[in-house]
Amino acid sequence: MKRILLLGATGSIGLQTVDVIEQHPDLFTLVGVCAGTQTEVIKDIVKKHPSIEVVGMATPIEVDNFAGEVFIGDTCMVDCIQNVEYDILVNAVVGFRGLKPTLASLEKGIDVALANKESLVAGGMLVRETLQRTGTKLYPIDSEHSAIFQCLQGNARGDIKRLIITASGGSFRDKTRDELGNVTVEQTLNHPNWSMGKRITVDSATMVNKGFEVIEAHFLFDLGYDQIDVVLHKESVVHSMVEYNDNAVIAQMGSADMRLPIQYALCYPDRPVLKEDRPYDMTKTHDLHFKEMDFDRYPMCRLAYEVGRKEGNLGAVFNGADEQAVQLFLEEKISFLQIEESIQKAIENATYISNPTLEELEESDLKARAFVKSLWY
Repeated sequence: MKRILLLGATGSIGLQTVDVIEQHPDLFTLVGVCAGTQTEVIKDIVKKHPSIEVVGMATPIEVDNFAGEVFIGDTCMVDCIQNVEYDILVNAVVGFRGLKPTLASLEKGIDVALANKESLVAGGMLVRETLQRTGTKLYPIDSEHSAIFQCLQGNARGDIKRLIITASGGSFRDKTRDELGNVTVEQTLNHPNWSMGKRITVDSATMVNKGFEVIEAHFLFDLGYDQIDVVLHKESVVHSMVEYNDNAVIAQMGSADMRLPIQYALCYPDRPVLKEDRPYDMTKTHDLHFKEMDFDRYPMCRLAYEVGRKEGNLGAVFNGADEQAVQLFLEEKISFLQIEESIQKAIENATYISNPTLEELEESDLKARAFVKSLWY
C-alpha cells in the first residue's frame, strides 16, 4: 500500500487524484489532504477516507469525528508534510505557493508527483539542487511531461534529439491577434478540449502555460532549450513526442483525461487498469493536425524561452506577474491582451538575481505582483 499525501485536494487535479486512489484501494491509501477554502469538499473526502491522518486548510475548518491533526494557515502544507508518514507527495497546488511544499518533501527524502509547474518555473534551480543532494525524484503529472516521460522509457538519454511539446492553442486558437482586443472572461474560460481550473485555462489561451511547460521540461529532463520545441496540435490527442537521433518520433496518445498521467506518476512503472469516461479510440479520430509554433501570435511562448535561458529569479517574476495579471483579468479589471503587457513589463522592470535563495524568489514574486497592480491602479 502506497501512502499518499495530497496537496490541492479540492482542485481539478486533486479531485481526479482522489478518484484514481478510490479506483485502486488495494494499491493506495490517502493519509493526508490539504486545500484552500473549500471546507465542505475536504470534509467529504475525509469522511470517505478514514485512513487520513492530517488535514491542512488555508482557512479554519472543523472536521467532525476526525481524530487526526488539523493544520490551519499559510504553513499548513509544510506542517502536514512534517507531521505524517507518507510514500509520495502529490503536489496539485496551483501557483508559487507550491514551491515550498515541493522542497520540503524532497528535503524529507520523499519523492513528489508534480502537477505544480510553478515549482520548476519559479524555483527550478533550487529544486534541481535539492534533487541532486537528496537523491529524490519528481514524477510529472502534467499531461505533456507525462507523455514525454512515457516516450523516454527504454531509450538512452544520449539518443534524444529533441522533445516536442504539443499545444492545443487554447480558447482563441482560431482568432488572430487583432481579434483578441475585446474577448471576454467567459470566452476565455471556454477551452475546446480540456476541463481545467480558471487560471490554467487563461494561461492556455495566452500560451503562458505552454511557456511554463518548456521551462518545466528543461528541469525535469535535463535538456537544453535548443532541444525543446513546441508544436500546435488542436486535437489534444498526441500529448507530446520525443524525437531520437535516428529521426524516429515516439508519441504518447490518449484521451483528454488527467487521470492517466496522475495514475502513471503514482504507479510508475506499472500500468494498472484505469476506468475512463471516454477512453481514446483511434478509429474515431479522423485527422490529426500539427503546425509550427507561431511566436508572433503567441509572444508569451517566446518570452518563456528567453526567461528560461537566463534562469535566476526571472522565472519567479514571470510566474508572479502572470498570477497577478490573470487575477485582474478574471476580475474584469484589465483586458486579455493586457495580461501579456503586464508580464512583459514586469520582467523588464525586475532586478535580475543570478543565483537566488528561496527568500529572494519569494521577494521577486511579491515585487512582480505589486508591480503589475501598480500598472493598472
